[in-house]
Amino acid sequence: MYIQMWGRYLSPYRLKVALLATTLFVGIGLQLLAPQIVRTFIDEAAAGSALGELVRLALYFLGAALANQLLAALATYLSADVGWSATNTLRLDLFRHTLRLNMRFHKDRTPGELIERIDGDVTHLSNFFSQFVVRVAGSLLLVLGILGLLWREDWRVGAVLSLYVGVVTWVLHRRREVAVPATHMEREANAQIYGFIEERLAGIDDIRANGAGGHVMHRLLGVQRDWFHKSVTAWRMRVGIWLMMMVMTMAGHILVLGLGVALFQAGVVTLGTVYLFYNYMNMLEDPLDELSRQLQEFQRAGAGFQRVRELLAERPTIVDGPGSDLQAQAHDVAFERVSFSYGDDHPVLREVSFHLPAGETLGLLGRTGSGKTTLVRLLFRFYDATAGRVTLDATDVRELSLKGLRARVGMVTQDVQLFEGSIRENLTFFDATVPDERLHETFAHLGIEAWLDALPNGLDTRLQAGGGGLSAGEAQLVAFARLFLQDPGLVILDEPSSRLDPKTEELLNRAIDRMLTGRTGIIIAHVWRPSPERIRSWSSKKAASSSTGSAAR
Repeated sequence: MYIQMWGRYLSPYRLKVALLATTLFVGIGLQLLAPQIVRTFIDEAAAGSALGELVRLALYFLGAALANQLLAALATYLSADVGWSATNTLRLDLFRHTLRLNMRFHKDRTPGELIERIDGDVTHLSNFFSQFVVRVAGSLLLVLGILGLLWREDWRVGAVLSLYVGVVTWVLHRRREVAVPATHMEREANAQIYGFIEERLAGIDDIRANGAGGHVMHRLLGVQRDWFHKSVTAWRMRVGIWLMMMVMTMAGHILVLGLGVALFQAGVVTLGTVYLFYNYMNMLEDPLDELSRQLQEFQRAGAGFQRVRELLAERPTIVDGPGSDLQAQAHDVAFERVSFSYGDDHPVLREVSFHLPAGETLGLLGRTGSGKTTLVRLLFRFYDATAGRVTLDATDVRELSLKGLRARVGMVTQDVQLFEGSIRENLTFFDATVPDERLHETFAHLGIEAWLDALPNGLDTRLQAGGGGLSAGEAQLVAFARLFLQDPGLVILDEPSSRLDPKTEELLNRAIDRMLTGRTGIIIAHVWRPSPERIRSWSSKKAASSSTGSAAR
């Protein structure tokens, strides 16, 4: 799984990855060269060589050090660029995948939890994509280079440090995944915090109105306490590797320094060579420490990979049907002995049947919980019926493509979702190719162009997140215009005139009349109170009512 994902998301940046690898490997060569220059400098100085020779060696060392620093800076830039580019692509794929999952999946998870999955978990993978393989390979190559040079200088030092590296590598291998389960639990707890905060912020009005602030803070403390304990546990598991490396590094320094002094006193090596041994031991500390850090990052990435893989493993059960798209016309609607439940033992709909001919309007009346909204969800295929079938133009909706179905069925609810942006952007869903003339024609056809002209900047009027700046009724007017641009053959209006002032309701009713002309309509309401004028305006349509008589969601 790791290799497949690494290859998939890094392949578009293979040239940068190759440059990053080259930069690191050239830097390794310079690191191996620097102690050789210093050894020569020490021995030449001890032998009383000319000042010019010593200056030349010093300039070589400074040049190698400067080049190594420049290469390190370039490697840092490239690794960050590759890592964030790859993880941004992964975020995009995860977000697209999440949007395609069923409503059942989203019903069981909070938006905060999904944000943590898509952003938080992926952030912990950035190091894996940008540095893990290259830095691990570079560290191993540096270790092998150091050991090879030490064997060339003196087999005894080479043998001791080879044994030391072997022990360290074995310990790291044994501990490579010890913290993955704890880190996985840490990430889950972090997601719970995000979900809790998101849910409470969404309901802040009710929390304030009911004086529940103290209760919410108490609950937040409990969620944070759980996260803290799991985070500390995961940190202790990961830091154990670092502590072991500290102890083993100290042991390595004692071994090399003691052996080097003994060989120098025996006249086997020069003072410069003793420095070389000690310097190479210091250099060994860096790649071994790098391996330790990368192992800890790998454990974080391992937990992130598991959670990302779990999300990618989710499969939608609502899939495209094999049939063709619907024709651009008013649609015939039929429910044939339809039953449905949300997965528990309490059916929402029981053998509901009705027929709505094309071009007519159906009024769905019923108490709260009678299943009115559930009927609409089945038409959109947010869910599929557990028994019976739903048809449009005599075609089972399960036989239609999802894109084609939802292009021909449109809905406006009392809680309209608008986005931060201009009126124009909210009408077109940020599609800049739609001309303004078409937008003005839409408002004119719906009879609400005067309302648009009264706005401060017309189509350029900016809205805040959630449609801030418009009343509930004005937001519905924008939603009507957006729906009219879609030109669906079946229009569903869910409580379209609730909570509206008389003036806005008049505009809305006029828009509804024009919206339903030449289309099939379904209007959902708790109580049906059409005015005499509206009854006459719908005389060509058939108003009906249906009560499902069952418990709803």
